[in-house]
Amino acid sequence: MADLIVTGGTVIAIDPERRIIENGAVAISDGRIVAVGTAAEVAERYPNAETLDATGKVVLPGLIDVHAHAGHGLIKTMGMDSGNRWEEICGEVYTTGSTPEFWYAEARLAALERLTFGVTTGVSLLGGGDTIMRTDDPVYGAAHAKGVLEVGTRSVVAVGPTRAPHPRTYANGGADPKPVTFETQLETCKRLLADWHCAGDNRVMIALLYPVLRDEHERDMSPGDYAEAIRQAQATRALSREAKVVFTQDGHWRGSVTRAKDLGLLGPDALLSHAIDITAEEIGICADTQTRIAHNPSAVASIMGRCPAIELMEAGVTVGLGSDATAPDRSGDMFRHMQQAMHYHRRHFQDPKVLPPGKVLEMATIDAARALGLDAEIGSLEPGKRADMILVDMQRPHLAPDNMAAHRVINFANGNDVDTVIVGGEICLRNRKPTRVSSATILADAERETNAMIARIGAQKDLEMHEGFWKHPRASDRETRS
Repeated sequence: MADLIVTGGTVIAIDPERRIIENGAVAISDGRIVAVGTAAEVAERYPNAETLDATGKVVLPGLIDVHAHAGHGLIKTMGMDSGNRWEEICGEVYTTGSTPEFWYAEARLAALERLTFGVTTGVSLLGGGDTIMRTDDPVYGAAHAKGVLEVGTRSVVAVGPTRAPHPRTYANGGADPKPVTFETQLETCKRLLADWHCAGDNRVMIALLYPVLRDEHERDMSPGDYAEAIRQAQATRALSREAKVVFTQDGHWRGSVTRAKDLGLLGPDALLSHAIDITAEEIGICADTQTRIAHNPSAVASIMGRCPAIELMEAGVTVGLGSDATAPDRSGDMFRHMQQAMHYHRRHFQDPKVLPPGKVLEMATIDAARALGLDAEIGSLEPGKRADMILVDMQRPHLAPDNMAAHRVINFANGNDVDTVIVGGEICLRNRKPTRVSSATILADAERETNAMIARIGAQKDLEMHEGFWKHPRASDRETRS
């Protein structure tokens, strides 16, 4: 039996044979794929199934974003022209300036953005800035999880303690400020694991994190605090192994991979984000420990240094592609990040043959799934896997003419070309419209919660246009918030 057959499109399966099937079909039963083949073959095998016409479309596995931040969606460009103000806003919002309603509204907006761009699974760190996590109370992570479940995409929610020293002051929208310890944050993580890991048929999964620790020559804390940070990192890592979930760290560079190895943090269940300016020795460490890398080619970090993604992959390291979330100068559109990745590395090597289109699509599908330990479940269109797939409308001027579909969809498509999204066999986006939720309601809620947050932290001036926006080829460092 099959519940649904997606038929008539060009199926790019990303299976081991890397089949591209023109006039292909994918049959779905009970949320999983049961057949992939030509339209005629699948129709003969399942003659009575409901069909979804994919004529004129490319059928792909759902895209996977291996690194992003919850919360960013309601901050976006605020303060980005004023020195380090954007980071300051993130820190304030993620500790004292946000409420459960903020996290719920942001989760729904971010999930809707992912859905409309064809991203069926994405990592979301519950915070950001200097890796400040909103883990003083489980209510914030629960609000995020509820929002994602309503929209229908999958979210790997990464939670963990804020870097030592502790305690750190947290507050619910500025009210009732209180000191929060490492132990409190770790207990929050345990509660979120118990309540939300694998919830909604794996539409919410929990990962653990601890901030990156530099070596003793780079640290900005006392020897005692640094020793405590090491203890905390190792305790968090031990919990990730006990719970059998991904352990991730955000912002590796300048020797921090070596330090993570020395602290026993690496392994095939570890995912390191950015990994800029890492050495040949550190590439070898990642290969030897089977540690995975989240490459974010559009992130500010990738401007400040280079992630040697090509060299990592050539050494046998799994590298998935990430967006780094929707701020301050990027979106959740993984087509954009695939194209950025190709140009980023081709410019470095001055060689247009570097990072072929097929490989970069793998980085956003099967390699990304492998980076999350989910490659047996998602990342390709194969019988037995979860039916996560997208239909890209190729009947558009920038995608015509009708040939070389794999080349065209990777080089020229963008997230707005996604017509249909199926998650676990359920159509969650049809004709570019979500089926579970109201876009208008989500946008209105996001607007309301953003305005409330701006009022709480007094950030109205951070919305103003700065002089360096126009006419100048370089923005001035003097442009700081008055």
